[in-house]
Amino acid sequence: MTVTTQAPAAPVAAPRRFRVTWRVLVLGLFGLLFLLSVTRVVSGADDITSGGTMAAALALAVPIGLAGLGGLWSERSGVVNIGLEGMMILGTWFGAWGALVSGNPWVGVVAGALGGAAGGLLHAIATVGFGVDHIVSGVAINILGLGATKFLSSAVFADMRGGGDTQSPRVPSMGTFSVPGVGEPLRALEQTHWFFLSDLAGVLRGLTQNVSYFTIVAILLVPLTYWILWKTAFGLRLRACGERPVAAESLGVNVYFHKYVAVIVSGLLAGLGGAFLSLVAAGIYREGQTGGRGFIGLATLIFGNYRPTPLAGGALLFGYTDSLQLRQGGASVHALLFTMALLLAGAAVYLLLGRGRSRAALVTGVIAVLVFLIYWQTDSVPEQFTTATPHIVTLLVLALASQRLRMPAADGLPYRRGQGS
Repeated sequence: MTVTTQAPAAPVAAPRRFRVTWRVLVLGLFGLLFLLSVTRVVSGADDITSGGTMAAALALAVPIGLAGLGGLWSERSGVVNIGLEGMMILGTWFGAWGALVSGNPWVGVVAGALGGAAGGLLHAIATVGFGVDHIVSGVAINILGLGATKFLSSAVFADMRGGGDTQSPRVPSMGTFSVPGVGEPLRALEQTHWFFLSDLAGVLRGLTQNVSYFTIVAILLVPLTYWILWKTAFGLRLRACGERPVAAESLGVNVYFHKYVAVIVSGLLAGLGGAFLSLVAAGIYREGQTGGRGFIGLATLIFGNYRPTPLAGGALLFGYTDSLQLRQGGASVHALLFTMALLLAGAAVYLLLGRGRSRAALVTGVIAVLVFLIYWQTDSVPEQFTTATPHIVTLLVLALASQRLRMPAADGLPYRRGQGS
């Protein structure tokens, strides 16, 4: 009798997940710049890649990016933080106050960070310490930040010369940095309006000339956050608390400690974003100057799928759309309709040829045609639509990014010590 054995089937390799790395992000930015260059040539809207627009986009992206980084720390530990807006508000007020009482803007930076960290501590006490629902606590922080700063302004700034119940006097200015020897050559190349080269020169000029030192610090916080959360033992434990807190506790991890630290750092980063608004962007504290940037920071967190590298790209996207509506309004935003049509057409081709999703490709292609027809048949965008562009982009990003969202498994879930025993 012959016994035959069947060879074990070869293991099927799991499909590789697409990951947004720094290399992919840089290639994507160059591709986007190419599309913007095509748009500039076709539409004649030279301002969409000018150095002034790029400088404004970078400045507008900083507070959004800092709020998103703050949300990243908190959510990676398992604590939902929709109180970022309130923490940013505290950062705007304390940043201006610290700079005014000391005469040093960097003292204002520290004060703004501590003000946001205080909001983060309150959120941690409520959610981690007492088990309050994370959404309820976050809403309370937002209301508290708005009310506390209104009271403090009437008690402190109203008695200062140039201040009032809703604003502070002018704060000391912060220094800027420019890469020497490249400003004028880049400006000259930008003014030639050559395809792609002048657009690249505009981008480089905006990113290398008159950049606030605060902006440089904020940019460095992105790789620092990645290194701490993904390359250190502390970061591994913190992320474990957001994925499997019971398993982390069984391995000796102090889950409460790591959650407290993460939420406090979250508030600190949001406070830095608020301090940037009052110290750098405006040079003065004004009531309501955050303008919902804490919530847009949460959108960048979702856009980046809870990772710092694509989060930074999302912040630049929001900052760029905001800078366009502030500089040239309807003309520049109208030109972006052409870019959007090109992006949608490329997405339709990718869905059809790369993913084999013919129905999704058809829908995307139809939308691309409709956007192109709107661009072709109009000369400008209504002012009401222009001012709402950053918020519309936020809604679109949330709608699209939610399809691939991979949030921490225990994000928002209540945790009590010993609950797994």
